[in-house]
Amino acid sequence: MIVRNLSSQKPFTTADGSRIRSILDHANAPVKNQSLAEAVVPAGTSTARHHHKTSEEFYFILDGIGTMEIDGVLQEVGPGDAILIPPGSWHRITAAASDLRFLCCCAPPYSHEDTFLE
Repeated sequence: MIVRNLSSQKPFTTADGSRIRSILDHANAPVKNQSLAEAVVPAGTSTARHHHKTSEEFYFILDGIGTMEIDGVLQEVGPGDAILIPPGSWHRITAAASDLRFLCCCAPPYSHEDTFLE
């Protein structure tokens, strides 16, 4: 059994500029097909607009209000919202007046090499 606690994971900055803590991925567990991380986008900032050639992503908003952009379509998001980001879709998320905290699941697992900036 593999159990990882979020508080024991060190944060790092992804290629799109978001600050994440990997919860489970190939760096800390025998993961093959997906990754799970907590991401934080500080109030008033956005991730860089980007896409992933192979990874499908889910975002699940935990705290804060923001705006999700996928292929030019904007929608306000908040706690309890789950967002599907298909492979190849240009996207970014923007935090409103407070930090935006969400879970990010990628399949296959997140990699800097599969992140393409605009």
